[in-house]
Amino acid sequence: MNKKQTKKYIILGVLFFLPVAFLLMLYPSTNNYKTLDVVKEDVLDLSNLSSVKDTLISLKDHITVLGFLGNNPESKIVEASNLKELVYNKFKGFKKFQVVMLVSNEAEAETKRLTQELNKYSEHKYWHFVYATESDINKLFNSLRSSLRLDGSYATSSVFIIDKALNQRGRLDDRTEKEIENADPIRPLTAYNALEVSIIKNKMAAEDVRVLLEEYRKSGNNKPDSSTRRAQDLNPDKDKTED
Repeated sequence: MNKKQTKKYIILGVLFFLPVAFLLMLYPSTNNYKTLDVVKEDVLDLSNLSSVKDTLISLKDHITVLGFLGNNPESKIVEASNLKELVYNKFKGFKKFQVVMLVSNEAEAETKRLTQELNKYSEHKYWHFVYATESDINKLFNSLRSSLRLDGSYATSSVFIIDKALNQRGRLDDRTEKEIENADPIRPLTAYNALEVSIIKNKMAAEDVRVLLEEYRKSGNNKPDSSTRRAQDLNPDKDKTED
């Protein structure tokens, strides 16, 4: 066999085995895909709250960002705006994704004003305000895992991620690599402070909600709404939003 033929067979061999090798490298990463931790199971659904009248809104079978605005929702305009710009606008096109905010029955007028502010440029059809008694707001909050407490107005600046099976999602260990090397105590992340742009943008949106949506996408149970957004919006480097 002359050198020309040998070279030809080497090139053909490389062209054949290179794609195979690439697929073999991808296989472990696909099967070892990191999912978002379940930090608490059996979160109460809205149907478990006797005072909630809007039975069309449910946590079950949805991917939900859940918040508590209580008696004075307008006081949380900064938190709501951060969630709108950094989370809602990024993921609103994915079927079954929603934002749910619990407000007290006495806060109807304030809630309407906050809704008008959020809808100033477009309607937020997957953002729901749910009215409930203070007792039921407490009941739902207490079904979550958190070291936080609702304030005197039954509100908190932090929000929670709830999956389709009513599991609370987050991080069982939120330590940095350096903190792990230093053997710092394990620190979970079960709630996301919506006042902190870095937490909402870099941890919640760019990582945790994206990972959860990707988890459902890989299982075939979550597909984007083709009329609005598409799967490439899960790209953490993409900062463009609608509205």
